[in-house]
Amino acid sequence: MTYSIGKALFPLSGTLRRAAGALLLAGLCACSTSSTREAAPVARADAAGPQDTGTFPNLNIAPKNAAPQFTGEQTRAKLAQLKADQAAAQRGAGAKGAAAVSTAELNSLAANRGQDTLKQIEGAQSAPKCDPALDPTCK
Repeated sequence: MTYSIGKALFPLSGTLRRAAGALLLAGLCACSTSSTREAAPVARADAAGPQDTGTFPNLNIAPKNAAPQFTGEQTRAKLAQLKADQAAAQRGAGAKGAAAVSTAELNSLAANRGQDTLKQIEGAQSAPKCDPALDPTCK
């Protein structure tokens, strides 16, 4: 008896899945646009953006510079200043920077950091959940 019921239901469920898939595809096709006029914004004549002039740009004309370019002397001066700043930063980092921290100090910090964090968390959980200054009934 179970076999006959299952035999009747499984072909029906396949047909229902196909019908649902066809409806889904039809719904997706209805959502698509047919032209690009509605999809893309149209530039206004008074807008200060790109405008269609109806001609191709002339790529043989060199573009204008946005700012005056550095001369060779200015470039060398700025590079020398940057190298001097870099050397000063490296000298300062070598004297008192991360290289001065020993491996033993770092290992000690790693061993104690977890315990300190756990104590902070446990202390925060035992603290009252309300502020006594704002709520006089807080205990």
